[in-house]
This record gives sequence, structure tokens and C-alpha cells, in this order.
Amino acid sequence: MQAPLSGVRILDLSAVVSGPMAVGILADQGAEVIKVETQGGDLTRRVGPIQGDMTSLFATINRGKRSIVLDLKQTEARTILRELIAQADVLVENFRPGAMQRLGFAYEQVKAFNPRIVYLSISGFGQSGPYSNYRVYDPVIQAVSGFADAHPDMDTQEPKLLQTLMCDKITALTAAQAITAALHGRQTTGEGSRIELSMLDAALSFLWPEALYNHSLLDNPPAPVPEFGARQKLWRCKDGWFAMIAPQDEEFAGICRVFGKTELLQDPRFANMMLRRDHIDAWRAVLEPIAAEQQVRPFVARLAAEGVPVGHVNFKADLADDPQIRHNESLMETDYPGLGRVRAPRAAARFNQQAPDPSRLAPHLGEHTRAILAELGRSEDAIAALLASGVAR
Repeated sequence: MQAPLSGVRILDLSAVVSGPMAVGILADQGAEVIKVETQGGDLTRRVGPIQGDMTSLFATINRGKRSIVLDLKQTEARTILRELIAQADVLVENFRPGAMQRLGFAYEQVKAFNPRIVYLSISGFGQSGPYSNYRVYDPVIQAVSGFADAHPDMDTQEPKLLQTLMCDKITALTAAQAITAALHGRQTTGEGSRIELSMLDAALSFLWPEALYNHSLLDNPPAPVPEFGARQKLWRCKDGWFAMIAPQDEEFAGICRVFGKTELLQDPRFANMMLRRDHIDAWRAVLEPIAAEQQVRPFVARLAAEGVPVGHVNFKADLADDPQIRHNESLMETDYPGLGRVRAPRAAARFNQQAPDPSRLAPHLGEHTRAILAELGRSEDAIAALLASGVAR
């Protein structure tokens, strides 16, 4: 079956994670993607375990794309870029605000020769405003958006950075959805659109519903309630850890049965979800010593059989061996020439049970420059001249 975005052409001018990952999702769904890189290549070619110009990070979020290297400071390179944009359905960029206008490719300039273009601009803080010219990476947005405060150190309650690129990836997911919405809208209007997306807005939108619920009701606000999940902790067993949560009465009853503490069901402190939330330390104090004597996997299985929402902690090195992950075929291995086998997640959304294609590789820097220039009608001599002058690589 044809992939859902087959026939959609995307020009990826973005770098690092937010834009490339967004476009990578669309490439997994069938879009044809040309990635335009600078002479030095995308920064993620140098982040993480590396072989040559390829890292596992770059390979994971850029598979299925083609790469052309252009020096956009040169007029001839901008001419090539204009030709590529003219053929594209979507353009994605995450330059600092104003950079595309200085290059001659701001939305209004592009719209003049490609009115059907869906033009997505990703920024750190927005295209204007007091922070708009700040350089931004993920930890900066974690700080300003409230993520660091929403995930404090459990002991000191000081704000703390997450050890993953959470805000970059949230922005990528938001961007991918926005692009597909804009493409759907274009089917009706026949016209493209400009999408502005800041990492700050994406992170704030993602974080707000439960992390900021004490700051949402502005008129006659009720008394604050405990922050969602603030007192949730993992449970320790002899040989591992598990997570367990029981907001519903029947789920808490299942916990009490498995732990052999059904008398807790008669304790008025634990009579409903809100009371259990307020007295979580009391019932944990009873149950934690029992959990500490258990083998984690069979104990988790017993809890699950009683309808308790539960799961053991997988350590990163063990994820590939988890039986559910193996059953789902969530991970795949791809052979990269010169790099060896690369393990990465398949596309999370599966369309009509279509199997992932492990042959779709991330490109080496400038791997497709010659082919793309030839497709634009450049002769072999012209291509050689462009490469010699540094316009392309």
C-alpha cells in the first residue's frame, strides 16, 4: 500500500533536532525529503556515538532523506535553493528570526513564486519579542517554559533539567501535526500557509494541562491541590523497580489484595482517590517493606492480573529485550555501510500494518548533491564547477 504522504515534497532547511525530527516523521510516512545542509553539516552529525559523519542520533531522526550541501552565502547556491523551493510542497526552517529574509526566502518572498507552499518556521522563543534573538537549545526552553520547575529534585525541590531533549521533541511532534493539517487545508483552498511555531509555545502547551492546573482557574480560585505526580515515586523490589498508580477504588483494592493488606480498605484515610493522594505516605509506609521482599517481574504480573496499572522499570540497556517491545516490533536494526547495524525505533504510527522499511537510511553529508543538481537540469560540467567553487558539495 502507498504511504500516506507519498507525493509530498519537503525541503528541510532545519538543523539539530526540532525541525529534522519533525520532517523525519513525515519522511517515515512517505514524504520525499531533501535536506539542505551547510558545509559543516548538521550539528547532530557530531552529537553522540560517531563513525565518520554519522551518529546514531543523526541516523535516527534523518532516515529516508537526501542531503545536498549548499553555501547559501553565494548567489549561485541561492539560485539552486530557489529552484528546489519552487518544486516543494513544504519548507521547514529553524534559522534565527530574520535570517530567511536576509537570504531572500522569507515567506512572502517564497509565496510570490510558490503560492502553494506550506512554510513552517521554528524558533526558540518566537519571531519577535524580548527573547527572540537569543540563541536557544533545549535546556534553555526547559528553564523558561516551566519544565525545570515542574520536575524538581525530589530531595531539595530545586528546579532540575531533564536529561533528554524533551522540548525539542515536543516541538517536532507539534510541527509534524501542523504541517499535515496545513496540507489538508491546502486541498480545500488551493493555497499554502505560513506556520510559526516556537519551542516555548510548544513546550508550554504540552506542559500546562496538569503541571499548571493550580494556575488555571483565575476567578475565585479554589485552594491549590498537590501537584500532579509530585509525590509519585517508584517502588523498589529485591531485583528491580516498578511503577504503580491506582486512582480508582477498584485499582487500590487490587493493590491491597496482592500486598495482603485488605484492612487498608477499611481505613477512612484511604477511602477515595483524593484522600489516598493526601495520605500517600501513610499507605506507602505499610506497603513498601512488602514490595522490598518481592521479585519484581512476578510481582508486577500479580498486580497486573488484579487490574492494577503497573509496569516494571526497564533500564536502557535492556529495552530491546522487553517482551512487549519485541512483540510490537518497536525497534528495528538497519545496516549502514561503514557504520554497521544501527538500532532505532520504527515509525510509531503504523498505517494498515505496513511493515517498516529498514533500507531507508539517513544520508551522508552531501551524499545526493550531484543527483539533486542533475535533477534540476545541471550538466556534469556545471555540477563540477559548482563543486569546485564551493557553491555546493
